[in-house]
Amino acid sequence: MEATTSTQVRRVSRSSTRATTLSVIAQVWPWLFLLVLVTYFSITGTGFFTVRNFSNILVTSTLVMLMATGQTYVIITGGIDLSIGYTVGLASVVSAELMRTLGNNGVDPTLAIAAGVLAGLGAVLIPGLANGILIAKVKVPPFIATLGMWGIVRGAAFLLTTGKNVVGDLPADVRAVLRQVGNGSLLYRIEDMGLVWFRQPDDLTREQLRSLQRLLPYPVLITAVVVLVFAFVLARTKFGRRTYAIGGSKEAALRAGINVERHLIVIYLLSALTAGIAGILHVFRFTAGSPLVGEPVLLDSVAAVVIGGTDLFGGEGRISGTVVGALIIAVLQTGLVMLNIDALWQFIVIGCTIIIAVLVNRLREYFEKQQQEHQEEYA
Repeated sequence: MEATTSTQVRRVSRSSTRATTLSVIAQVWPWLFLLVLVTYFSITGTGFFTVRNFSNILVTSTLVMLMATGQTYVIITGGIDLSIGYTVGLASVVSAELMRTLGNNGVDPTLAIAAGVLAGLGAVLIPGLANGILIAKVKVPPFIATLGMWGIVRGAAFLLTTGKNVVGDLPADVRAVLRQVGNGSLLYRIEDMGLVWFRQPDDLTREQLRSLQRLLPYPVLITAVVVLVFAFVLARTKFGRRTYAIGGSKEAALRAGINVERHLIVIYLLSALTAGIAGILHVFRFTAGSPLVGEPVLLDSVAAVVIGGTDLFGGEGRISGTVVGALIIAVLQTGLVMLNIDALWQFIVIGCTIIIAVLVNRLREYFEKQQQEHQEEYA
């Protein structure tokens, strides 16, 4: 009898260890997948494994990363925000229009830009607040509420631009300041000059321009600050714990004394805010605004959240996973382009990656449940 019991204990222990190992692999698979992608494209793509290319990938990923950061909060609560695509566009056109108006009227470029930034961020809080009220107080399903706001914000952005796709023609002095931030870097590496801080020299030769590397682009640094703040709030504060609680069970959160309605309103305001920051950065990078800038990458932002391990049913997710998801999308897009693969295949590859991510998340839940059952059996 004792020998049989000992054999059963060892069998349960081995099964529990196997389930634990598979669960850990399922949790870290986005990092492993990213490593595999970088390795594969570095071997097959000429010029992929370079500082310049990695810098470009990081800059390219900032738009999706910012949108996905706010979207992570929303999805953890069990919702979704479809309006952020045109919220990005609204921020960009509002800020660009005001910068152009003030700049053309002789206002100091720095002041004109500051006013444009504040106006763009202020404008996006309106649809964010409307989303929150509709979902939290009127009890409209998040998909329907944000889909309706998607159309409203789209129309508003195009009305502000009188139907134009691009708001350009900013004064030269305003454009110069925008480029210093949007296309500048805190640190450069230049052949024969070494490391140069804060600003690219004006008198570079053609060879030096070709060798120039942006090591710490300002858009990446700005995005990193925003992401780190949101990650800290989600992981280390009472606000973050309440966000997870609401996603796990709104009824239980209410019984625990959480003001669910107010919290959801703040969540959708934060989602709009990160989208607004993305729109402002677009103006800095391209010295122009566009109502359409965020719409093509709306689904990419959702994909980044899902690939990063956030549960679409709510209650689980991390900003670090979302960052990896955004980097995976950027690496995929860049790598496929460098391999001269038709851009249409990007949609197929990213779609397959989303499905794989959902399947892996389901498997992880299964392994964790199996591990818990083995532990209970062992006990």
